[in-house]
Amino acid sequence: YFFLENVSAPATTPSHDKLLDGLLSASFQESTCESRYKSSLYRKPSSLPLSPYLVKKLREVRGVPQEVRPWHAALPDGLQAAPGGAQRRQFSECKYVVWFPLNGLGNRMLAIASTFLYALLSGRVMLVNVPQEQEGLFCEPFPGTSWVLPDGFPEGSPMKLYAGAPESYVNMLKNNVIRYDTPASSLPAHVYLHLEQIGQRLSDNIFCDDDQRLLGKFGWMILKSDSYFAMALFLTPMYDKELARMFPYKEAVFHHLGRYLLHPTNRVWGIVRRYYEAYLAGVDEKIGFQIRIFPERPVKFENMYDQLTRCIKEQRLLPELGKAEPAANTSGDGKVKAVLITSLYSGYYDKIRGMYYENPTKTGEIVALYQPTHEEKQEYASNEHNQKALAEIYLLSYWDKIDMSAWSTFGFAGVKPWILLRPDWDKEVSQVACVRSTSVEPSLHSPPALGCGAKKEVDVAVIKPYVHTHTTKTHIS
Repeated sequence: YFFLENVSAPATTPSHDKLLDGLLSASFQESTCESRYKSSLYRKPSSLPLSPYLVKKLREVRGVPQEVRPWHAALPDGLQAAPGGAQRRQFSECKYVVWFPLNGLGNRMLAIASTFLYALLSGRVMLVNVPQEQEGLFCEPFPGTSWVLPDGFPEGSPMKLYAGAPESYVNMLKNNVIRYDTPASSLPAHVYLHLEQIGQRLSDNIFCDDDQRLLGKFGWMILKSDSYFAMALFLTPMYDKELARMFPYKEAVFHHLGRYLLHPTNRVWGIVRRYYEAYLAGVDEKIGFQIRIFPERPVKFENMYDQLTRCIKEQRLLPELGKAEPAANTSGDGKVKAVLITSLYSGYYDKIRGMYYENPTKTGEIVALYQPTHEEKQEYASNEHNQKALAEIYLLSYWDKIDMSAWSTFGFAGVKPWILLRPDWDKEVSQVACVRSTSVEPSLHSPPALGCGAKKEVDVAVIKPYVHTHTTKTHIS
């Protein structure tokens, strides 16, 4: 696991306004995407200062002009046909990175943010393939232009690309189809990058200066990813200065890019707003539990529940239960803690709710439990399922404290979460119930290895002191 070390921000917090201290552009009509300007009403102001340089870079971002639709402009050989004149010339002079999805919604959101950062660093226009199950989830993020891959891009060929495809950058390099000194005019029309969190090894991928210079010669890049590879860009020396200017506080990468890019459409925002106003507005503290069990690594319900309750008790996330009603003058009397549980299953909600329904707390505090959905299984290809998932991700982002399962992609709310470690199937509980993340940043879920110009792997932390790696047997951030 790989993450950036927490770098403490100044004690002062930026002013609270709908443009998030200039992060958001005022160029949009508010009614077209209400969440862009209204979600900050439910969230505390950020404690991570925003770089003016990042704001400047974001104002320069553009997608595909609306008038170039339907397009076919500047496509790679064999995929072309284009509008003519100056419009075509202007369009074809750009370089593009086209993101195609892998896995579930949380993974996709992390990968989109990573691809966008890569586009900023490499001077590319980012386009997003929006499959049916993702339609209507996110607002357009760029004023006056679109990030949606226009009609006319070939449906079949990019979707058939896979990790070991001969057309991938890694395999073309290994098979001498391309070389570091190959001139741009002799390169294939496009390059394919596959960045999947399972088995991702930096020594076999793109995060070295020589690779970046070669990749920079391609006009078109097709990229499939399900991981937060933004972290790996901090290992590329040629991007050091630019990243330092964009993110003087290194743990603020996803915090700022996520708030800039990923705004739910009005339909999804309606679900978020109604639920928040009905159940959560006005409570004294909000605590979120995100519990994810992966089918390929199942855990007995009893084991995971024991792990969760141990974490709650050890970290004092919820008030202790009492045997009798506390005195009226108890310090916590009347305060309400709202607990949001997001899980595919209802069992965790039912048991914890039962505890606080049947017993008072020692402090007199009231604990109110909520769970918006329990879908039982993840439906990757269901648009309705993904709308509900995005609503829950957004609801979690308003929480004061988060306790999330290891490997989860749901709980990055600008606060340091507690990470609930995964117990083994055949053991009652793991030795450690949960650990506190050292950063608000998501992590790259594959241990990185640097092999740029070296004949052996190098410990990343030796080169980049703010980078930390941990094995699955210790803890994850």
